[in-house]
Amino acid sequence: MEGNRVVLGIDVGTSSVKALIFEPATREVLHSQCRDTRAGQESECGAQGKEQDVCQIIKALNDCLTALPRESLQKVSRIGVSGQMHGVLFWKTNQGCHWINSANLRVFEPREVSQLVTWEDGRCTTDFLSSLPQPQSHLNLASGFGCTTIFWYLKNRPEFLQQYDAAGTIQDYVVSMVCGLQKPLMSVQNAASWGYFNTRTKTWNMDILQEWGFPVHLLPNVLDAGCIAGKTSYEWCGIPQGAEVGVALGDFQCSVYSASPEITDAVMNISTSAQLTFSMPGGFQPEDHPSPPQAVTYFPYFKDRYLAVAASLNGGNVFASFVTMLTQWTSELGLETSDTNIYAKVISATLSVHDTNLTICPTLYGERHSPDSQASVSNLTSANLSLGHVARALCRGIIENIHSMLPSHRLKESGIERIIGSGSALARNEALKQEVERIFPFPIVYGKDVDSAVGAAMVMVQQ
Repeated sequence: MEGNRVVLGIDVGTSSVKALIFEPATREVLHSQCRDTRAGQESECGAQGKEQDVCQIIKALNDCLTALPRESLQKVSRIGVSGQMHGVLFWKTNQGCHWINSANLRVFEPREVSQLVTWEDGRCTTDFLSSLPQPQSHLNLASGFGCTTIFWYLKNRPEFLQQYDAAGTIQDYVVSMVCGLQKPLMSVQNAASWGYFNTRTKTWNMDILQEWGFPVHLLPNVLDAGCIAGKTSYEWCGIPQGAEVGVALGDFQCSVYSASPEITDAVMNISTSAQLTFSMPGGFQPEDHPSPPQAVTYFPYFKDRYLAVAASLNGGNVFASFVTMLTQWTSELGLETSDTNIYAKVISATLSVHDTNLTICPTLYGERHSPDSQASVSNLTSANLSLGHVARALCRGIIENIHSMLPSHRLKESGIERIIGSGSALARNEALKQEVERIFPFPIVYGKDVDSAVGAAMVMVQQ
């Protein structure tokens, strides 16, 4: 890269958007902005549906960018983008956005787009999934995966699909709009997260999908992670026209990449969900057909390597649901307070209880390898009904659940010597950290700059 040029890193997450300026020479983050998206929308599928308003997400992204120093944005020569995997939105080619001037800056706003159906969506029941064709892929299907969601629309609302001729994850949409792509591009990482994608051949299961009447014209073209998708077609929030934009990446892979882990490191990330992962040896190739559902799967990483991943659907979202429940109960009792106040008091109460015999199974949202599993509470006694005992048991349950998916002995067998802890839930909740250290017999390192937006920028530096 030319001297004095910088990289923009973007992460479009489940609950927030982040943008930062990365200095390649020093590998430092010079400036950073984050905005909550508050994009949740009611779904036609009721509580099972999880959808987000794309306009709200893009507004948060534009707000992040316009808050960064103009002189830094003018030096951006490359843009790395990551985001929440698995989800899908639809748009019309050449009509997916329009560019406007706002406060003397050029930004884009969504136009002919659907809502984003996220990875948390539960409309595809076990029976529905079992009715679908088996993929030629090592990854099992799950609700919330792009292709299973499209199959759901094909069966239940085919007229909905006829409105659109393009689809992708939310981060693919951003890259498509910024670069003015006629056909969306998708990385191997995001394609694998949709299902019906063979990571060995790096191709969609076209024969299978066409046989079942799947609208294959909606599938993006696929590039290796780290490839350039295009260039900015307009000046964007002060970023020059012609800046190179990488094909959008998976937020999980980018968060791991940003940690610069050694081969003997595992990375534990607890944000909305929870993951524990380590890198498989070079040359490892998974099967090209699904195994019976297992807790550990293999995600494509970079340079044809794979991550062994225990990806739990239950992380910080479970603790957040507990806090929301307490806030609602408080309101029903005629007292008004906020989630923020409740959260602080819950953490304080948790730290006052160092041990408990109360047991909470935290699988409120099921698991991909066990979608019908539910949360439960056991060993209740009159002595452990306090807020501190319940919250401590919940924190312990979240960590014990991820440990049950990828236990310590398997980490040791794979040569792991250390765990890098990351993620917003782990950073905010000292009790979760305590439970990680209690359950996993490894040195735990916190404070490393583990960040999807940083990882996306770092990938672009390597190109």
